[in-house]
Amino acid sequence: MRALASLSRFVGNTFALWVLLFAVLAFFQPSWFLPATAWIVPLLGLIMFGMGLTLKAADFAEVARRPLWVALGVGAQFLIMPALAWGLCTLLGLPAEIAVGVILVGCCPGGTASNVIAWFSRGDVALSVAITAVTTLLAPLVTPALIWLLASAWLPVNFGALFMSIVQIVLLPIALGLIARRLLGNRVHQIVDILPLVSVVSIVIIVAAVVAASQAKIAESGLLIMAVVVLHNSLGLGIGYLVGRLFGLPLAQRKTLSIEVGMQNSGLGAALASAHFSPLAAVPSALFSVWHNLSGALLATVYRRMKDDGPDAR
Repeated sequence: MRALASLSRFVGNTFALWVLLFAVLAFFQPSWFLPATAWIVPLLGLIMFGMGLTLKAADFAEVARRPLWVALGVGAQFLIMPALAWGLCTLLGLPAEIAVGVILVGCCPGGTASNVIAWFSRGDVALSVAITAVTTLLAPLVTPALIWLLASAWLPVNFGALFMSIVQIVLLPIALGLIARRLLGNRVHQIVDILPLVSVVSIVIIVAAVVAASQAKIAESGLLIMAVVVLHNSLGLGIGYLVGRLFGLPLAQRKTLSIEVGMQNSGLGAALASAHFSPLAAVPSALFSVWHNLSGALLATVYRRMKDDGPDAR
């Protein structure tokens, strides 16, 4: 078990590398990964089950202890990224399927990868986990509503179908994870130690499946989509930090807000796009998954060097 836990930590720490490697492999050998498209939703459910296993009462106590900071993070998450997505799609005149895909990933809640990046950045990990947990629990209502509001100009959006999908692949697995944690007691720690391995493998398969299913479209429009994804993520990270500064948050919390805003649950975006729109609409989420882990790791190296007593401190 210790060897497996060590492997899990190594894979978790090199997450971006594996996502990038298999995305490239899926592009050049799509036939290898096409069968995995049937596993996108179950794999995302497995990731959410793992998130439920890791949630503790202290994570929700953080909401009560610092409600204004958590509310600021949740509000920024569900306002900044969707607004940026809509603005970029409108400004650049993106094709309908790509536009819906960009808006969809922008409307998703925060992903668990943000918690790891917050830790690497010497941010406020407890606040990061609290914001991720709250945005994830609100996602069944907020995400479909935002997608319907912002994406309906490009393609028809079925709010009810999106709501039920998020309940099935997010809320139910998380609830089962919470129940399993209660039943397993201290034994849950042995499982939690290998969750990074499970999560990374699942996300890698999801990204590879989406890339394989849309290989031809990526070859045609991949550079455009990648440029939008990089711009979307970079603006989210930057504006998130500025919002924290505007509201007078200390440095560690400004870092956390930046990361929570800029990093999305792109696996959820890929699953929803594949189920309700088209493989092409899932490509922005797949590329976002590759890019935001790379940009998050790079940003963490910068944030780690920032000191509270430096010129940027408040």
